[in-house]
Amino acid sequence: MKSLCIKTNNSKILDYLLNELKYADIQDICFSQNQFKHYKNVIIHYLSTDYSYFFSKISNLLSFLIIDEFEDTLMKRSIYKNYFYFDALERNQILKNCYNLLSEEYYEWFDKKFNVLYDSIIQFISSNKVLVLDGFINFRLQKYTAILDEIVSEGVSNYIIEKEYMEFISLLKLYINSQESHSNVVHLIYKTSESVLLDEDKNVILNSDELFNAKYLSDISFSSNDYTLNSLLSLLPKKIYIHLIDHQIDEFINTLQLIFENRVSLCLNCDICNLYKYNQNPIFNKKNT
Repeated sequence: MKSLCIKTNNSKILDYLLNELKYADIQDICFSQNQFKHYKNVIIHYLSTDYSYFFSKISNLLSFLIIDEFEDTLMKRSIYKNYFYFDALERNQILKNCYNLLSEEYYEWFDKKFNVLYDSIIQFISSNKVLVLDGFINFRLQKYTAILDEIVSEGVSNYIIEKEYMEFISLLKLYINSQESHSNVVHLIYKTSESVLLDEDKNVILNSDELFNAKYLSDISFSSNDYTLNSLLSLLPKKIYIHLIDHQIDEFINTLQLIFENRVSLCLNCDICNLYKYNQNPIFNKKNT
C-alpha cells in the first residue's frame, strides 16, 4: 500500500481536492480528511501495487488543481514582483493581456504548463509521502513559474505596444484638430490591404514621397498603407469615404476611424464600390508613383 498526505489550510482547495478524489476515475483508493495542529490534511491510501498508475493519476489531478486554482494568483504575483513600476490600472491591463494570450493559444500554452507540472509532481510524490501544497508550489515549480513569467512578459510587451499605439493616435488627433483642411472630400478605395485615393472629382491622388514628405509616419507601421495615411494627414480632408471593396475592416481601417473620427464614413455598395469590385483592372494593379 502507498499513502500520500496533502497538506493545506485553504478551504477552497480542500473542497476541490475532496470533490475531485470523490469523482475521479482512480481505482483502489480511499481517502480521508483530518485536522492536525498546523494543517488540514487529505490522506490518500492506494490499496493496490501498480504504483506508477497511482502516481500518474494523482499527478494529473494536482496539475489541474494548480492551473485551475493557483495560476491566477501566480501570474498576479509575477506582474507585481517583476513590473512593480506599473500602476494598478496598468497591471490589471497586463493581466487581461495574459488572459487573452492564454485564450488565443489555449492548447499550446496548456500543454506546456501541464507537462512541466505533471513531471514535477510525479517526481516529487514518487519519493515523498507528504506534500505541503503551498510550499511545493512556491519552491518546487520553477519550470512552471518560468512559463508564467514568459506569458506575463508577452503580456507586458503587448501592453507597451498598445500604449504606444494609443499615444500615436492621440498625437495625430491633436495635429488634425489644430490644422486647416486642404481638401473637402477624399475617397479611399480599400481592398485586401491595398489603397487607392481619389479626390472629390474621382481623380486619382498619387501617393508619392516626392509629393508628400513622410514626416507623419512613425514606428507604427501599416506597410503598404503608410503613405496613404501620410497623404491623408497632408490633405486633412473634411470628409473621408472609405469604400471597402472586400467588406473587411482591418487594423488600418480601425486606425483611420480612431484618428479622423466623425470625418470617416464607411461604404460597402455604391457606384465607386461596384466599379472597383467588378472591374479587374482599375489602379490596384498599378503602382502609386
